[in-house]
Amino acid sequence: MIRKKIFNNTKTAFRLKSDSELDRAIFLFSMMGRPTLVKSGIALTKMSLKLNLPVEGLIKKTIFEQFAGGETMEDCKPTIKTMYDAKLHSILDYSVEGKETEEQFDAALKQKLELIKFASKEKEVPFAVFKPTGVGRFEIWEKMTAKVSLSPEEKKEWENIKSRVEKLCEIAYQLKVRLYADGEETWMQTAADDLMEEMMRKYNKQEALIFNTLQCYRWDRIEYLKDLHKKGKAEGFKIGAKIVRGAYMEKENERAKKLGYPSPICESKEATDVNFNSVMSYCLGNLDDISVYIGTHNEVSNYLALQIMEDKDLSTNHPHIWFSQLFGMSDHLSYNLAKKGYNSAKLVPFGPVRDVVPYLMRRAQENSSVKGQTGRELSLLLEERKRRKGHETRHDRQEKESF
Repeated sequence: MIRKKIFNNTKTAFRLKSDSELDRAIFLFSMMGRPTLVKSGIALTKMSLKLNLPVEGLIKKTIFEQFAGGETMEDCKPTIKTMYDAKLHSILDYSVEGKETEEQFDAALKQKLELIKFASKEKEVPFAVFKPTGVGRFEIWEKMTAKVSLSPEEKKEWENIKSRVEKLCEIAYQLKVRLYADGEETWMQTAADDLMEEMMRKYNKQEALIFNTLQCYRWDRIEYLKDLHKKGKAEGFKIGAKIVRGAYMEKENERAKKLGYPSPICESKEATDVNFNSVMSYCLGNLDDISVYIGTHNEVSNYLALQIMEDKDLSTNHPHIWFSQLFGMSDHLSYNLAKKGYNSAKLVPFGPVRDVVPYLMRRAQENSSVKGQTGRELSLLLEERKRRKGHETRHDRQEKESF
C-alpha cells in the first residue's frame, strides 16, 4: 500500500533551496494567493514593458528566477546538473511566445532542433518539447481547425508549419529523443492533434517517441484518447500521451460564453479531476501501446498513479511512465518521487526575460486560480523554514554545550 505521507518530506523537497531562495518562494506564493493582486500585478507588468520602463531587473530577481532556469541554455546547465544529482531529470523549454513572422518561426525551429540534439547527448534530459504556435502563426492553426479556406499565402504558411513539425519529429526519431507538442487553445488544437497523430503514425512504429498533450479539463479527451488508441492498434503505431489538466481555462470559458457555444471545459474542478484520473488510469492500463507522461501538481492524482503501479506490480522506473512538474512549483512531488526511484522530471523554461513574461504570467494566474494549490505550496515552504530554524536552534545549542 502506498504510504500517504511520501510527499510531506520537506527536507527532501527543498534540499536544493538556500534560505534566501526559500524566503523568496514564500514571498511569491504568499502574493499569488491573492487573485486580485495577481491580476493587477500582471496588468502593471504588461504596461511597464510596453512603455519600456526598467522593470526587467525586478522581474528577473523575483518571478523569473522562481519559475525559469535562466536566459540561455548555458544558464540552465548548472541547475540541470544539481537536480540530476538528486535523481531528478530536466526538460528544457525555450518558452518564447507570441511570435508572428516566418523568420521568427525559423529561428524558433533552429532553437528547438538544438534542444533535441542536446537531449540526445545528456542523460539528465529525457524529453524535448515544442509549442505548435511557436513554429507557426496561431491564426493558421485556427483556420485549419475551423476548416476555413486559406489564401495562397496562408497555404504556404501551413506548408511551412508542417515542414517545421516534420523536421522536429524526424530529428527526434533519428536521435531517439522523446518529443512532445504542448497543448493550446481548443480553437486551434484540432489541427495540432491531427498533425501530431500523423507524426505518431510515421515515427512511433516501434516505440513512442512522439507525444501529444491532452488537456484533461476538456471533457472530450477520454474519448479522443480511446479513439486514438483504437487507430494505433489497427494501424500499428504507439501512442505518446502527455496528460495535464490544462492552462487556458478562463480564456476557454470566456470565449465559449461570448460566442454562445457549449464550453469545452469540464463544469467543475471535481469533474476535471475525475476526467484526468480516468485518462491517466486508461493510459496506465494500456502500457503496451501507450507511453504516458503524467504532468500534474495534484497530489491525489500522483498517489493514484503510484497505487495503480503498485497494484499492477510495475517497476518504479517503468520506461513508459514519467512524472513531471513545472520548475519552481511542487518540489514536494518532484524530489520525493525522484528519491523513491520513479521517473521524475522538471520542465525548465528559459529565454530572454522580456520574452518569457507571457509564460510567467500564466504561472502566476494558474497559482492564483487553482483552489488550494498555492496554500499547500506555501504551507510546505513555511514548514521547511520552521524545520530549518528548529535544526539551527538545536545545532547552536549543541555548539554552546561543547564549550
